[in-house]
Amino acid sequence: MGMLGAVIVAAGRGTRMGTKESKQYLPINGKPILVYTLEAFEKATEVSTVVLVVSPEDIVHCQSYIEKYGLTKISAIVAGGTSRQGSVYEGLQHLDTEWVIVHDGVRPFVSTESMLECWRAAKQYGAAVIAVRVKDTIKIADEAGMVHSTPDRNSLWAIQTPQAFRRSDLVTAHGQAIAAGYMGTDDASLMERAGISVRIVEGDYGNIKITTPDDLQWAEYRLVQQQKEGQQ
Repeated sequence: MGMLGAVIVAAGRGTRMGTKESKQYLPINGKPILVYTLEAFEKATEVSTVVLVVSPEDIVHCQSYIEKYGLTKISAIVAGGTSRQGSVYEGLQHLDTEWVIVHDGVRPFVSTESMLECWRAAKQYGAAVIAVRVKDTIKIADEAGMVHSTPDRNSLWAIQTPQAFRRSDLVTAHGQAIAAGYMGTDDASLMERAGISVRIVEGDYGNIKITTPDDLQWAEYRLVQQQKEGQQ
């Protein structure tokens, strides 16, 4: 059993991109977004194994990536559940490492440094998430659109992935959520509900989740800039 594994979730069928093909398979400079994400984990030497969770109809398609792009760490490609939470739970069943990083397949600009910082914080505090400080003022409003309050922006964080946990703790938290019929918006919320402390690790605003055409354009631009910098 290795120390650190990863569950990469890429089973979504988002509609905001406005394309027939799922966003994780859209190409940037001829390579699918998901592959850039997988390559980032391939470069992280501390990550020993990767479980990729995709829609059932995409499993064969994704298996071709292993040889085509030299992805040696993928130990399983599994069918996702009916929700992101269910997909993570399915991925956890195919992982036996002591620690796990959960990451969105459409965050291709994740850095090795953020993975390791998140893991180190999880080992110290119990669980950890990458996040960035909220830049905008946030309002809490009712269903009619009437503002009720304005929380202190200094205490607000926009949560990203990677998120790191002891695998056994995360499995337990998922089990408790299933039993209660609870649906969280990320894995850290399940850990909070289970009484496990979660530490924030400040991340990078560039670690975006690609969900809209504007995101895709920005990602294409950033990749070109990175390639130019690498040639200098």
